[in-house]
Amino acid sequence: MTRAETAAATRRALLDEAAALLNAGGPGAVTLREVGARAGVSRGAPYGHFADKEHLLTAVAAEGWEQIGDKILELHDDPSLSPEQALRAALLVVLTVSRRRPHLYQLMFSPPLSDREAIVLAAQRTCDHFLAIVSDAFGAQDAGRYAAILLTAAHGAAGLETSGLLDTDKWHTTADELIDSLIAMTTHPVRPQ
Repeated sequence: MTRAETAAATRRALLDEAAALLNAGGPGAVTLREVGARAGVSRGAPYGHFADKEHLLTAVAAEGWEQIGDKILELHDDPSLSPEQALRAALLVVLTVSRRRPHLYQLMFSPPLSDREAIVLAAQRTCDHFLAIVSDAFGAQDAGRYAAILLTAAHGAAGLETSGLLDTDKWHTTADELIDSLIAMTTHPVRPQ
């Protein structure tokens, strides 16, 4: 293995271990020392890849955006899905991350701890893939507006679900049902007479 390959493998192991610690206990559970120990590297090795914990968590958050973007791109490129089906599935990807990896989700939607550009680039790539799905569903002219509304609503539904507010006697709904209603309202709007 070359030196570059070894460095890449170490970085990969550090990111994987940081993500695992984040998933298990939130940002407070992530320390460079613990990440390094779990990755099986020397105490100083994590600092060769990340200046501090904030840079490491920012890299984990950027990877979260990249993973969502990869899934959304797969949905866009799936010829078996209608534009509406791809749109629903893409929004459910967002909900799934909020449910399965809530600490990562919160980190992704928080102000970057460092290296704002890395987060912005990863998030923009994801949004570009989502915008392609929305363009297929609504046409390019209105895609930007619809994409922003849909992502904002999905994020809001995820937050309401996480807080438990959707389970109250007042709402009697789920985040999935909200997504379905939103898609129905946008793809088949009811016009006032």
